[in-house]
Amino acid sequence: MKLNSLGAASLLALSLVVVSGCDQVEKSAQQVMGKATESAKQVIDETHKAAEQALSEATQGLISPQKKDDQPQNESESTRKEA
Repeated sequence: MKLNSLGAASLLALSLVVVSGCDQVEKSAQQVMGKATESAKQVIDETHKAAEQALSEATQGLISPQKKDDQPQNESESTRKEA
């Protein structure tokens, strides 16, 4: 009987160690994914800025990117032109 009890206790302890290890692996994976997401966002932003600059240089400033803040003004101006 002692051998069965010892085996069951060992199996339970081993199971707890494995489960806690899985939690640590999951947390580490989430941290890595978070960092990868932030890096990807930064690369996309930098690429967008470089593309805007290249477009501006290629068109010699004839076409300028519109900012989101300017859109309501442009919409009201186009409305006035149509009227």
